[in-house]
Amino acid sequence: MTEEEVEGRFNAAVGLHRAGRAREAASVYREILAARAGHGHAAYNLGVALRSLGRTREAIEIWSGLAEREPDRVDALLGLSRAYRSLNDDVRSLDFATRAAALRPQSGDAHNLRSNALRSLGRNTEALAALDAAVAAEPGYALAHSNRGHLLSALKRHAEAVGSYRAARALEPSLPDLTGALLDQQMRCCDWRDFGVLQAEVRDGVRRGEPVTIPFTFLAHNDDPADQMACVRTHLKGRFPDWPPAVWTGQTYRHDRIRVGYVSSDLRVHAVAQLLVGLLERHDRSRFEIHAYALPPQTEDDMRARVQAACEAFHDVSDLDDAGIAAALRADEIDIAIDLNGFTTHCRPGVFVRRCAPVQINYLGYPGAMGAVAADYILADHTVIPKEESGSYDEKIIRLPFAYQPNDGRRVIAGRTPTRAEAALPETGFVFCSFNASYKITPPVFDVWMQLLHEVPGSVLWLLGGDAVIEANLRREAVERGVDASRLVFAPKAPLPEHLARHRLADLFLDTLPYNAHTTASDALWAGLPLVTCTGRSFAARVAASLLRATGLPDLVTASLEDYRDLALALARDPARLAALKARLAANLPAAPLFDTDRTRRQVETAYEIAWRRRLAGLEPCSFDVPEDA
Repeated sequence: MTEEEVEGRFNAAVGLHRAGRAREAASVYREILAARAGHGHAAYNLGVALRSLGRTREAIEIWSGLAEREPDRVDALLGLSRAYRSLNDDVRSLDFATRAAALRPQSGDAHNLRSNALRSLGRNTEALAALDAAVAAEPGYALAHSNRGHLLSALKRHAEAVGSYRAARALEPSLPDLTGALLDQQMRCCDWRDFGVLQAEVRDGVRRGEPVTIPFTFLAHNDDPADQMACVRTHLKGRFPDWPPAVWTGQTYRHDRIRVGYVSSDLRVHAVAQLLVGLLERHDRSRFEIHAYALPPQTEDDMRARVQAACEAFHDVSDLDDAGIAAALRADEIDIAIDLNGFTTHCRPGVFVRRCAPVQINYLGYPGAMGAVAADYILADHTVIPKEESGSYDEKIIRLPFAYQPNDGRRVIAGRTPTRAEAALPETGFVFCSFNASYKITPPVFDVWMQLLHEVPGSVLWLLGGDAVIEANLRREAVERGVDASRLVFAPKAPLPEHLARHRLADLFLDTLPYNAHTTASDALWAGLPLVTCTGRSFAARVAASLLRATGLPDLVTASLEDYRDLALALARDPARLAALKARLAANLPAAPLFDTDRTRRQVETAYEIAWRRRLAGLEPCSFDVPEDA
């Protein structure tokens, strides 16, 4: 083959590759290499073609040979870094990216790949330095700015993350998930610049099927379950362009007891474990064999120890990838796998997309749909998913008779109540409180809160504190609405028993919308503090209503922000009515379904048994209601 023929064949292969015909392109590149073994461009492109075909190991072999022959071949080193990262080998990925960065310090791509590997290895300080180097090397490299935002977000440096995301948007606004990430970080530091504009941009992008956000952050500013389902479908399609093969392929397990596997990153000091641990401890061991699978992060604390003691088998799978975790559940012959993460932080939907068990259920950790490719069922109740919204969920819906949320009847409230002075509250005056996370506070809800402060002289709003940027932003927003900034009081973090005890200093809990109080709502009710909520349409926007109804307080559920404001105002102006409400809550608590852990346990187990019997009978999943007397 002459040089001219080689060049012609090479150009033809490039054309085939660009046309999406990678397999044919790879064949031509091999022809060229057979004729000209040292054709570096053909070797590099062959690796790219093979990787696009999912043949990563072969690509590594090609690029490794190229890097040996041409040690300064930066594109081969970068290809190897990407390939090893896709195989979850971050040590090798880091090594090749570091070599590339040393050869070409002005390569933003090399520094960005170093950061990706360093972050996966838990070396966040070095990862941030690598991204700073990427941005310094290539100020116009939008992906590096975006990844810097992601890392700063994970480090809870939200205001800095906003700056990085805004820089990325100025350069390449169509980067996946970027607009939603920017809005999320602004919400986390209560920076409401362009809130309505960004909210509409994300919603419209979701409706067009564009990857503008991730499902979890979408819940905080969207109240349409159909939009949320569309977001999930787009996210899963982007995350898993080629569905991985199923691990469980139809085998029937024959066990004396139903094997249930709870999979979660939150089997530690976390709201999910706080809610779930009592149910785990009470499972009927004559009928159920309980396994837990702990995802990263690895932690050792009192709650993890309690969860571990509550399970017959506790598996730390934090060192395994998705395929390895799915294989572990298959090897353990888990009958029913429970995804307690959904799309929250540290989630591993790839375990469930791989079909790790005969029955898969989305429960508790994520208040929304996961999609039928990841879950057969979503465990809910009649309030969080009313019948009229059933069509917005790809999973089949199991409805518990009272509340979907389990609670631990052993939660301890500290005996001592702090003084108002110790809590930085005024000695007199009505105390409205909302201990929800900052990202749940939206401008329309904050407007109502400020109206209440205007209408109730001497009242204050008690919020979670601990972040100077959030506190400053909320005080500024209060002043802009004509409210003295000192009427916002911020509570520092405290251990759970002490945090529950300080609820006694508040008069009324004010909920958020469209992402309600969830664990924070049950905390308030358990501590004897009434809560006023406004329901929306989505699961996340209806949780507090579910909890109130399961505590015998349906009269604290409203259907509009106007009614929400009016009810809160009426209670603040009528001490006798509020006192009677608190007395009713206290009287209801001992028998309330919400806090009857054993009753919830029986109903959840009935749900598991019905779903399992359907599978044994060869029936497809279908929606069903669990009876009250289960």
